[in-house]
Amino acid sequence: MALYIAYVGLGAATEVKLDLPDPYFELRHDLYLIDTTLTRSRLYHQIKHLLPPDTPLLVAPLADTPKFKGMGAGALNWVRDLA
Repeated sequence: MALYIAYVGLGAATEVKLDLPDPYFELRHDLYLIDTTLTRSRLYHQIKHLLPPDTPLLVAPLADTPKFKGMGAGALNWVRDLA
């Protein structure tokens, strides 16, 4: 499994439901951590197909546990539980 971070730029007023088969954690309304066996490209396209056209999207792998401040409660515990 690999840990990715995804930014979905729909704006604060828009609800996003990723509905991914892999475990994910919502850091805030537009930022997600995703634990998956998919490649970055496959994950990117899986998310892209859930969004309206022209929605900004960024998907990047994380080499290590990120630092958190002001993110969703329980984020660090979620990442630690993956190990």
